[in-house]
Amino acid sequence: MSRRHWAVAILVVWVVSLGWLVKREVFRSTGARLAEAALSVAPGAMFYRVDLGSQQVGFRSATLDTLRDSIRVEDVYMLDVPALGRLYRTSARSVAILSRTLRLRRVDVTFDGEFGRFDAHGSVLGDSILRVSIVSGEDSQVTRIPLSGPITIPSLLPLRLAFSGELEAGRSYSGRLFDPVLLAGRDVTVRVAAESTLVVADSADLDSTTMVWVPNQFDTVRAFRIDEELQGIPTSSWIDAQGRVVRAMVAAGVATERSAFEIAYENFRRRDTARVARNSMLPPQTTGGAGGGAIVPLTALAAGLTARAEPALPRLRLRVTTPGRLDTLDIVRATNLQASASPYRLPSRDTALARWLLPEPLIQSRDPRIASQARLILNGGRERSPSRAAARLAEWVHEHVRPARDAGVPSAERVLENGRGDCNAAATLFVALARSAGLPARTISGLLYQNERFYYHAWAEVYLGTWVAIDPSLNQVPADARHVRFAVGGLARQVELVPLIGRLTLEVL
Repeated sequence: MSRRHWAVAILVVWVVSLGWLVKREVFRSTGARLAEAALSVAPGAMFYRVDLGSQQVGFRSATLDTLRDSIRVEDVYMLDVPALGRLYRTSARSVAILSRTLRLRRVDVTFDGEFGRFDAHGSVLGDSILRVSIVSGEDSQVTRIPLSGPITIPSLLPLRLAFSGELEAGRSYSGRLFDPVLLAGRDVTVRVAAESTLVVADSADLDSTTMVWVPNQFDTVRAFRIDEELQGIPTSSWIDAQGRVVRAMVAAGVATERSAFEIAYENFRRRDTARVARNSMLPPQTTGGAGGGAIVPLTALAAGLTARAEPALPRLRLRVTTPGRLDTLDIVRATNLQASASPYRLPSRDTALARWLLPEPLIQSRDPRIASQARLILNGGRERSPSRAAARLAEWVHEHVRPARDAGVPSAERVLENGRGDCNAAATLFVALARSAGLPARTISGLLYQNERFYYHAWAEVYLGTWVAIDPSLNQVPADARHVRFAVGGLARQVELVPLIGRLTLEVL
């Protein structure tokens, strides 16, 4: 072969090799890039103080461990909310095991609060099924949740953004999250809005005069602001290049800020809880309107009140204030269901409503006992009017579920068997019975206005041409205007109401 041919051959080999190298480095799969980035993550723990305004009300820690072929992430969250002369604690702990490419393999959750206590253990089968075992008191069940592709959990979203190279101002990321506390999935879209430097406390000293831990040394951290909207509430988080949260703010007033362990935990542990509890006994404040309304972090039943004694309210106007935002909310009770024409016949065949007919964790609408009871209530299944069916089901649940404070997360099967529970239990059983009968229904959680205060409450909505509130606990069909909706669907949705306490103000006009 001539010298010229050798030169051409060497050039071709060089071009091919260069092309292969470029393809490997530039067009690598997301999984390959995530796996490589995971190797550079240093294990360790981060600590955060949780504030409402200038008052610390909680503590959070996030610990990441790199194992031989996986990553372990543990989140611990504690929140104390004062009301009616005592502190109400909500705590949650989750441990997630992920592959090096951040694919969820297993998750274990323990939740303990005024809304219930339960443990959940989930494992991913392939990429399409999440198998979850739920234990609440003496009740347990196994459920399978379909997945649409790879998922991650909310606390790991910043890590995924950092690993996949998405941290550039102006870029956005869309994906699927699974919330292990709510046992529900949701689509998410976040946007990288800005880049800046933040200062965080790196170590602390004890002030001998006040006996409070104060910052000693500070660290300057390069961080990126991530914007998202959740349940209509905008949230912003600042995360560093390693995907660790530096600061987070929810519009309802909850701020989470990284700090030294002593500032985040010891100050929270040593605060004057007695004084905080005493101050929570003050009456609701009135600021120029017809009346004020304090938010109490427990149900009216747990507070010893009888909500059904108050007359039905046809209309309620509220001024809702959160930091930087003021809204007026006008709640009007729906018209009498018995006088309205049914928009369809049972069972519903509207594909747009199909998700509100399917079983969910603890809403076992296809359980034979629940299906049999629904047919019995609805005259052997011959009742085809959605409005009349909703009224019959609500009345039956109201008569057969004895009011009782339930420390566990309600299962429709267990409520049907035991015949007791709180507003969560009644709403869960009603929704399961309605779905079994082909009536689209969903659980609702929010606030119930009573005795010039707002208490946590759960009820249901059924679709009758539009979504109509039904309260089986109070046997209100339709529910009156005292019901202020905040969250729709899912298990233990009242957990989402916890951050609304504090700087959220509801004023009755």
